[in-house]
Amino acid sequence: MKQPMRFIATLGVCFLALNTTTHAQQVKVDTGGIGIVGPVTSSTIITGVPLEKVDELVRDAKRPLEELTAQQRENIALLKEKLDLNERQVRAALGILDENDIPPERLTAKLVEIAESFKALRETASAQPGDSPRIVSLRAEAQKAVEAGELAKASELLANVVAEQTRSLDRLAVNAADTYARLGGIALTRLRYAEAATHFANAAGVFPPNSAHEDKRISYLQKEAGALFLQGDEFGDNGALLSAIERYKRLVDLVHRERAPSPRVDAVQPGSAAEAAGFQPGDLVLTIDGRPVESFPDLQQIARTSAGETLVFEVDRGGVKVTLKAIPTLRESKDRFDNVHRIGVLGIIRSPSPDETHSLDWAGTHNSLGFALFTLGIRESGTAKLEEAVGAYREALKEITREGSPLGWATTQVNLGLVFAALGGRESGTAKLEEAVAAYREALKEQIRERVPLEWARTQISLGNALSILGARESGTAKLEEAVAAFREALKETTRERVPLGWAGTQISLGNALSILGARESGTAKLEEAVAAFREALKEITRERAPLHWAAAQSLLGKALQTLGERESGTAKLEEAVAAHRDALKEITRERAPLQWATAQSLLGKALQTLGERESGTAKLEEAVAAYRDALKEITREGAPLQWAMSFGSEGVALILLAERRGDAAMAKTALSQINAAFETMRDGGDAPSAAYYEQQLSRARAIVARLREQ
Repeated sequence: MKQPMRFIATLGVCFLALNTTTHAQQVKVDTGGIGIVGPVTSSTIITGVPLEKVDELVRDAKRPLEELTAQQRENIALLKEKLDLNERQVRAALGILDENDIPPERLTAKLVEIAESFKALRETASAQPGDSPRIVSLRAEAQKAVEAGELAKASELLANVVAEQTRSLDRLAVNAADTYARLGGIALTRLRYAEAATHFANAAGVFPPNSAHEDKRISYLQKEAGALFLQGDEFGDNGALLSAIERYKRLVDLVHRERAPSPRVDAVQPGSAAEAAGFQPGDLVLTIDGRPVESFPDLQQIARTSAGETLVFEVDRGGVKVTLKAIPTLRESKDRFDNVHRIGVLGIIRSPSPDETHSLDWAGTHNSLGFALFTLGIRESGTAKLEEAVGAYREALKEITREGSPLGWATTQVNLGLVFAALGGRESGTAKLEEAVAAYREALKEQIRERVPLEWARTQISLGNALSILGARESGTAKLEEAVAAFREALKETTRERVPLGWAGTQISLGNALSILGARESGTAKLEEAVAAFREALKEITRERAPLHWAAAQSLLGKALQTLGERESGTAKLEEAVAAHRDALKEITRERAPLQWATAQSLLGKALQTLGERESGTAKLEEAVAAYRDALKEITREGAPLQWAMSFGSEGVALILLAERRGDAAMAKTALSQINAAFETMRDGGDAPSAAYYEQQLSRARAIVARLREQ
């Protein structure tokens, strides 16, 4: 009996985790605050310039304009038009990308992000009431620096403004806090998230708790937490993630559910643009100052102008009728549209009753906390952070209801499913995995293919990954076949032409499920199909573009090649498998992603063990034992018992082979004990295929121990 495919399923979840934490969907949860609603893996952002040309412009960002080719200058002109920036700002944005070493596949998204920040900075240095002539002069110079794309100079000038304002802090406290926040905005534009967090913290620190400016203080604290999350997520800074989690926990106490009851729609005029936009009785309505904040029930983003204002409305003295004067701009789902509409709306809402306690600030803070906990939790071997994330998402779902915000509710269900899947991959039994599957199926009731095709496809992929892990623990093939079907469904929307990296990720998930299926079938068709899927994916997921995803794909390819090699008489496939695993470990380091590193070490150990069984001598078997022992430095019995059992038991199998070749009775006895511990853990944990494998190895080990005792 071949070794079960637990590690390939587990690495599939690791790959999914890497894929989902790369881009987090952000929504405004307070006045300018950043909130993490859920993972977005394949946003399509259109600038009119091909990705490879953007990459070329980034590389040449420091070259004088006159040294650029005519095509490059034409592309810069096109970016000016599409991004609504001047030439110097476009060159400055490209320079920022070059300085921060952004992966090529994310250049366009980051360029658009920086452009939006530049536009938000247009009024960053405008004069304020009470400014002294000196401050007015400094602000004017800072504004010129922003227009010239000289953000470092603008930051220095605004820092001087802060110094001037703090000398008379009592009188200019609000202005000083605002300037700190504008400094934070510049730092965000430059992708200096830790620096931005400091500026936002300084802005919040201007005001004492529970002052007349408590709303402003909370909004700055939200921005600080959001910047810390970005630092932790994008730069692998676990300390920043811990700080973000701590900030969000504080904010949960500050942003009470009763804090800002939200007006709701009482009626929508038939045939109006409000009806066309998806407004329904009971929906929440946006306000001009961002409180309360809610997205439309049928769209992905809130209505806003380029300056960030939201829905404008007027309330009569009786507090009953509201004229929705305009939705300035309505940007629909990014995955489906790239155009912007202007919509005039007329509707009637009622003022909230005193006992209404709905606040998406409160729910959004829990969502942000949940995603920060999940991001850190998948990097650690324990489950404490993941369990906390479940609690945070459950709290958010008390306010984000299916009736009030169906797509927001569906997104939160997917987030919850991702946490359950991560927990299920580490825990014995299948309860958490079943909960993950149930959460994904619930989300798909609202994420209809015709309505939000790429969200639908991404949830199909998440569902398939959970089913793959479940299938790996069961003796039949029903769950695995369901997983394959889910991935094939997802590929109908996640095409190579539309979202190349999303397509490649789906190919890897499909290959993962096919590998597990192929290991249980007598032929090699499924395994060869899996290898082909991995090789296709690696044409898009290159080491340069997405190093961790490339490494995860190499590990999964190596496992499929190893299984194929076990069925062939030679060693070519096994040697290919070892090479693939070694390649993976060039990027999956213990410091960067300890749990994924441990899984990759175990996969390398198994490939070396299989190769060592076919070769004379003990070199490959000794290497296999070393790889398993490295894995066990991160995979603990308490944190991930089934993964621990697989590595501990596999080391035992390699040791029994070594003991037989060396005639070492003491080593054989140790190996027998390890294999028995793995068998009992798998049996008690409900993993029947793995338990059966180690039970077979027990018989073999007992026979070897008996022979060595007789010698």
